[in-house]
Amino acid sequence: MALGEFELIRRYFAAPELAFAHADVVAGVGDDGAILTLPPGFQLVMSIDTLNESIHFPANADPFLLAQRCLLVNLSDLAAMGAQPVAFILAISLPSANETWLAAFSRGLAKIAQAHRCPLIGGDTTRGPLSITIQAHGKVPAGNALLRSGASAGDVVYVTGDLGDAAAALWWLLDDARLNRSALDARDIDALQQAFYQPDARINVGIALRGLASAALDISDGLASDLQHILAASAYPALGAVIEADALPLSDTFRRCIPVTEQAALALSGGDDYELCVTVPVAKENAAIAALKGLGVRFTRIGYIDEGEGIRIQTSSGQQHPLSLTGYNHFSDSRQV
Repeated sequence: MALGEFELIRRYFAAPELAFAHADVVAGVGDDGAILTLPPGFQLVMSIDTLNESIHFPANADPFLLAQRCLLVNLSDLAAMGAQPVAFILAISLPSANETWLAAFSRGLAKIAQAHRCPLIGGDTTRGPLSITIQAHGKVPAGNALLRSGASAGDVVYVTGDLGDAAAALWWLLDDARLNRSALDARDIDALQQAFYQPDARINVGIALRGLASAALDISDGLASDLQHILAASAYPALGAVIEADALPLSDTFRRCIPVTEQAALALSGGDDYELCVTVPVAKENAAIAALKGLGVRFTRIGYIDEGEGIRIQTSSGQQHPLSLTGYNHFSDSRQV
């Protein structure tokens, strides 16, 4: 007998491994709506993302890994706001009720939900092309959220982790001829797969940078595009940024498999990194470095904010050139995966 909608929800999305108790959740899966309550002095942060098959992930993607990616990219938005995860809602469109697929997808969601103490509290299931929408909810002390709009001239620009690994992973997934596959061993392949399907949601970093970073966002469409969002949100009357090409943090795997002539462009515009890009006033730079020292996260100064125009790349010789690269845009980019 075909699996019905309500049995599907009960079996795969209302399981205690996924819909577990949380102090801030009054009512979760099982009612027409979820009820959250926050401690006094906290504000609610919400973020939502939709991932579509063949646009954001390959057809026939491993459902266990896919589920992790879907939740992690949403938690990354909470991290960029300095928020602590509370719960999430899932809306999923499925071509069929494939129980093997659903079991693996549910396990993947549960792995990340438990790691971040962020239970599933509701959602919707429909039939149609595979599409996954997650709305994540977090909390932050009132007035302490990290925003995009606080950067000023003189602030320094930092990024967490490495840039470009997810873009390199996409080359690998798409069998791009430019990728130097012969340089990759099994550990490199695992690293690329992790970069694409299991990006680190830098929750602890965002929390640690409350009161220290002047502006922040997560890098989803590429640094070249996302840093521009900070400049646009903060600009009064105008702001620019200088990025030092030699300072871009690149992993050993990336350096081996991506041609040298392509590395800077891919690291700046490839997207899907889900690392944090933050600006920090110089007076708070040492405090920010100290705050992250115990987290085991690479934290790299890559440039600074000034009153120039747009984003400029500074070469090792000190010359500056306007950055013409742009990141991913759904309505102007035909990228398929």
